[in-house]
Amino acid sequence: MTDRHHLLVHGGTFAAVGDRGDISGYRGGSAPDGMFVRDARHLSRWQLTVDGAVPDTLTPVADGDTARCVLVPRGGRNEPPAYTLFREQAVGDASFVESVRITSNRPAPTTVRLAVTADADFTDQFELRSDHRTYTKAGAVRSRQVLGHGVEFTYRRGEWRSCTTVTAEPQPDAVEETGTGARRLVWTLELAPHGTAELVLRVMARPHGEQRALRVPRSPAAVREQLLAREGEFVEGLAFPTGWPELAAACSRGLADLAALQVPAKGPDGEELRVPAAGAPWFLTLLGRDALLTSLFALPYRPRLAAATLPALAATQATDTGASEVAQPGKIVHEVRHGELAHFGQVPYGRYYGSVDATPLFLVLLGAYVEQTGDTVLARRLEPHARAAVGWMLDHGGLTSRGYLVYRADQGGLANQNWKDSPGAICSAEGTRPHGPVTAAGAQGYAYDALRRTAWLARTVWQDGTYADLLEQAAGDLRDRFQRDFWMEERSFPALALDGRGDQVDALASDAGHLLWSGLLDKEYGEQVGRRLLEPDFFSGWGVRTLAAGQPAFHPLSYHRGSVWPHDNALIALGLARYGLHDEARAVARGLVDAATATGNRLPEVLAGYGRDTHPEPVPYPHACVRESRSASAPLALLTAVGGV
Repeated sequence: MTDRHHLLVHGGTFAAVGDRGDISGYRGGSAPDGMFVRDARHLSRWQLTVDGAVPDTLTPVADGDTARCVLVPRGGRNEPPAYTLFREQAVGDASFVESVRITSNRPAPTTVRLAVTADADFTDQFELRSDHRTYTKAGAVRSRQVLGHGVEFTYRRGEWRSCTTVTAEPQPDAVEETGTGARRLVWTLELAPHGTAELVLRVMARPHGEQRALRVPRSPAAVREQLLAREGEFVEGLAFPTGWPELAAACSRGLADLAALQVPAKGPDGEELRVPAAGAPWFLTLLGRDALLTSLFALPYRPRLAAATLPALAATQATDTGASEVAQPGKIVHEVRHGELAHFGQVPYGRYYGSVDATPLFLVLLGAYVEQTGDTVLARRLEPHARAAVGWMLDHGGLTSRGYLVYRADQGGLANQNWKDSPGAICSAEGTRPHGPVTAAGAQGYAYDALRRTAWLARTVWQDGTYADLLEQAAGDLRDRFQRDFWMEERSFPALALDGRGDQVDALASDAGHLLWSGLLDKEYGEQVGRRLLEPDFFSGWGVRTLAAGQPAFHPLSYHRGSVWPHDNALIALGLARYGLHDEARAVARGLVDAATATGNRLPEVLAGYGRDTHPEPVPYPHACVRESRSASAPLALLTAVGGV
């Protein structure tokens, strides 16, 4: 495909369209193509033609909350276009709406045949990602039904039911078969001299299990109004410091993105909630670690994110053991999926618990939320969930038996279950992967902070001093063990992990900065680590690399072996400030803010690890989420770390 993709996001719905506003039905690759709701593609083809031909692009779709483009018929310099097409598209809640305005450029009446070819293949998004897997879907049936004002596509497989309805005003003159399963909606338009005609097309998706009464917005303009109102609600009442306008702009842009990334969830009593999704396109769903870090970054400014995230994760907390889901009692969910393959157990991600760090982060957020807001009601309500989470850390997590939180590679899911979860992310400086159970450094810092914060809750809110004493003792013991087992004296830096034999995995990695954020290191060690992270092999000028350059394992375009992650750097900046390294914290913040300024004030999920000295513009990582909640909230964390100056 040569067309670029432009992403439109609204809650749990997103659409990726090309420069002309078309959807091609492309299958496979790192970029999505179509309209997706609840992990399924509900619009797989959407192509506009006029007089049987695809028009040329005069003005391509630009990034924004709606997709607008200008098209003309193909021709040469001596053939002025007979008409001009103006397309605008937007996504709503489980819906897509487009307005098409066609204006004649001729002084005489003109007849134009306009058509939109539409299809819905209902493909699960896991079938479209480049993982080289195939999935059997026995008994699946697709059907189409022509309606007076459009067409309806349906999909059935056993008890699974989905449908997509396409309607138009004015209604089409005909709905034609194409021989491919798609249907072509056709209009014959009579244009007066220099006259204009306008069509509005609406697409409503009804995924399996949807019970809500949904409505398609009346126009893209109506969607724009909804999005602006929601963005205004997120930004309203916050006065960012004026001393650093670029940071203020990144914070505003991030909050606007967070407004668009809210997806529905339920609390322990079935209450309706809206929580931050991980990111678009492939992760527009609840991911425990991502929602927790996003809520932590936003906590001083928008505590309601935490107030929704905590009960949503409590509602999905594991109560039983499940091997395929890596579930164990008390464990906080890693990922929640709603698609067909998850429903039928063909992928393990319906509720998947392959995360070693979501559980301690849940406790960190609960303690931080109560400390920030004084909301002891939520702390009491979630006390059983918090105690269960502590129980998981001590028992199944490994704190009691092994002294640390430990994970094992999941053959059906994730090999690595810390934040660096790609297959080769945990490695030695040479690039070799550890054998046996893995003890990741960053997760131990989260566990330490979780024990301390939960001890505070036990003592001050739950009135259980004995439990508080036990947790404080466990935290102190963990701190002592960690500095003994992880610290590499010859390199004055902590190891990235321990392998199954307890040997150090010696890559120099950014995870050490997370230990500053959690306060696990003694002051002397913490200061050494903080200053080391700002040396040129780590610090690219845009941020701290996930792996220091110069190591054989380093690659600037690797997902976790040399790239720069904004949320990783936000944690590092908070940690540097915690240890009094304020100049270093400001340096990290400046790099990230400059990167955001260069990309329209928006931080992507991840940047390439090329140095600013040789690449004066940030180099994008090729497969990054365009909108990602942790990156959207990262400027808020930077503001907390440096105070806007």
